Amino acid sequence: MKKRNLFLIIACFIASMASAQSAFLGEWITIDDESGKKKSVVNIWQGKNGLYYGKITALFENPNAICTECTGNDHNKPMMGLIIIRDMKYEDGCLQGGKVLDPNNGKFYYAKITLNKGKLILRGSLDKFGVLGRSQTWIRK
Repeated sequence: MKKRNLFLIIACFIASMASAQSAFLGEWITIDDESGKKKSVVNIWQGKNGLYYGKITALFENPNAICTECTGNDHNKPMMGLIIIRDMKYEDGCLQGGKVLDPNNGKFYYAKITLNKGKLILRGSLDKFGVLGRSQTWIRK
């Protein structure tokens, strides 16, 4: 009987961890932190390597926008399909350790993604600790 209870507790713990991680997955509507307008839809998924990624799947204002400010392989690529969230790990109830691309200026920032009351909070910052940066609130599509 005790082994069975222990097994049930472990199974519930594993299921709750998987559920918490999957809460980040799916499509999110990005909201501009300055204007308050809907900007895009970003799809967040978990890669085969266990890391999390997000790419733009829709743009509300200019669906043909090009990332002219981006550098490297992203330079002059369409914003539609652009991977803006890269190499995030699920740790301590949030996604962190990766980077987020701001397609408006082409720069990468340290990123941390949390959930609060069903909304996604993305914090992009110049420093790993999140002190020098800004946050955006995204809503589920």
